[in-house]
Amino acid sequence: MLTKRYGLAGLCVLLVGLVVMALWGSMSSSAKTPSGSGQLVGAQDAAPAGGGSYGSYGSYGSSGGSPSAGASAGAGASAGASAGSSAGASAGEGKAGGALTVRTDAKLGMVVTDSEGFTLYRFDKDMAKPPMSNCNDGCAKTWPPVAKEGSTAGTGIEAGMLGEVTRADGTKQLTLGGWPVYRYAQDSAAGDTKGQGVGGVWFALAPDGKKAAAAAAGASAYPSETAGAASKPQPAQPAPGGAQVSVTTNAQLGQIVVDAQGMTLYQYAKDPSWPMKSMCEGQCAMTWKPAPAVDPSQVKGVDPKLIGKMQRSDGSWQLSINCKPVYTFAGDKAPGDANGNGKDNLWSAVNPAGKPVTGK
Repeated sequence: MLTKRYGLAGLCVLLVGLVVMALWGSMSSSAKTPSGSGQLVGAQDAAPAGGGSYGSYGSYGSSGGSPSAGASAGAGASAGASAGSSAGASAGEGKAGGALTVRTDAKLGMVVTDSEGFTLYRFDKDMAKPPMSNCNDGCAKTWPPVAKEGSTAGTGIEAGMLGEVTRADGTKQLTLGGWPVYRYAQDSAAGDTKGQGVGGVWFALAPDGKKAAAAAAGASAYPSETAGAASKPQPAQPAPGGAQVSVTTNAQLGQIVVDAQGMTLYQYAKDPSWPMKSMCEGQCAMTWKPAPAVDPSQVKGVDPKLIGKMQRSDGSWQLSINCKPVYTFAGDKAPGDANGNGKDNLWSAVNPAGKPVTGK
């Protein structure tokens, strides 16, 4: 009988021991989980910070490169990332400017930048009174609008100069002095001003919302400061003592058409004549720069009836000759150079009749 009692007591002790061990294992497992979870959250928090630079704007508009996509990826990590990616955000909606500030540019004078030092721009085809943006769709991929929410007046900026405008897609864009504010996709580093003067319609912003000083100094070469979406860009003025477009003689090619600076003008075989359209965008347009529209009365050696213009996807106006858009070549370093002729069997210098030259 005594042996039987001791046997039952031993069994009870064994069962209690097993229960205690099970509880201990469960507590140890739950204690380790927060540690691992904390590391995961930290990694997610760090990811959006790495994507804050506007050097990635070359892929802006793709699902992987847009601010909306970047914010969504970190939505579970931080409240700030969640706020930056609204469910209906469009490709044209850029990120906020943070605390806007002013820096002095050696060529442009006082220029407005975002909190990361990237230059901010305005578009001559927009309106300031009342504010209106005319840069949408493809234009907004090249010139991402600055979001109003999260943009504030920093050093050198009067708070009263900031406002907002509702874009065609319903998003709120920042305005400065009434003008909608943009960044430029090709500005890859803080301090870049690659968007200055693009197409004769894009300019860095001054603190009062006007064009930066250098643009004002050469205002005659571009459209007037007067606001108005319906106003057409005015033709560029010729260089002193010269025509906007003229003809010169190249030793290998014969007579070719050049711009006001004497740089050779080219046609691109992939550009259709009707309807007239440029197939050279993005990186192509950095190598083959679209020639700005000119006044046909300021042309020498070419029939003025052959001179025209076409509007590019970014809203700027490009010169056309004989119903074909024309370009200058980045590889031409001096007036009269024709290094782009025959490139890829697609690019040709232009003769006075508006046709591709036959020489190589």
